[in-house]
Amino acid sequence: MFDVLLLLPDFLLILVGYVLCRYTSLNRPVWESAERLVYYLLFPVLLFNSIVRTPLHLGATASLGLAGVATVSCGIGLAYLLRLWPGVDARNQASGAQCAFRFNSFIALAVAERMLGAQGVAWVALLIALCVPICNVAAVWPLARHGGHGLLRELMRNPLILSTLAGLAANVLGLKFPELATLTLHRIGQAALPLGLMAVGAGLRVGALKDAPGLATALLLIRHLVTPLIALVFALMLNLPAEQRLLLLIFSTLPTASSCYVLAMRMGGNGAFVAGLVTLSTLIAMLAMPLSLLMLRLVG
Repeated sequence: MFDVLLLLPDFLLILVGYVLCRYTSLNRPVWESAERLVYYLLFPVLLFNSIVRTPLHLGATASLGLAGVATVSCGIGLAYLLRLWPGVDARNQASGAQCAFRFNSFIALAVAERMLGAQGVAWVALLIALCVPICNVAAVWPLARHGGHGLLRELMRNPLILSTLAGLAANVLGLKFPELATLTLHRIGQAALPLGLMAVGAGLRVGALKDAPGLATALLLIRHLVTPLIALVFALMLNLPAEQRLLLLIFSTLPTASSCYVLAMRMGGNGAFVAGLVTLSTLIAMLAMPLSLLMLRLVG
């Protein structure tokens, strides 16, 4: 099946969320509550459960993990360099930098499962486990510095970091849970993907991109053009197997995290500007992901 058709069901869920929020009584306050439910409970449980249940096999996945971390680190470095751009507003740059390197884990897990099955979910869980803490530290630091917030306190309160670390610890220690607890965690996690994707759609808006169009363009170019090219270079340099190359490219072309808006608002950033970046990034990814997969086929 053509790649875009494989991705279509997930993007249709985003469209359903948009339509429900704009044209039914399930309006924005409903979805704000849904976002909090997904962010603070459903998605952390999904991350924890995926990592606990997945044998890490570091020898077989070390190169994939290294490529993922290196790709994300390059994106962080480029996003930080934009603050040196003459005329860039410090608040907009501190708020929007995260959109150049953070990624939407809801879409990552959904697409990986659709294209590569359980193995894809396992590999994405590994990349999330390695990259979410790095991305969250890199996202919180400029906002904390700009707004005078405590960096360590913000990191210790982040549910994605906490669930990732808990899952890794449980995996390394070989902890086993009763079947009833395992089944309950699995069912809670299953609710995260469809509800999370619809919540992404409900939050779509162009917002205040006109406040800094040059900065917005640069951030989105890093997210959707430069980062995939960097990922492809690392995939070839490290000679990743074909399916891991595919997974890494999917990972590098993801839209930015919808929680960027929540973080910017909570830490005193320009939330409207970030909402516009998240919206445009999601729309760009609908075309960029299939095109990137086509590029991989041509190169491979």
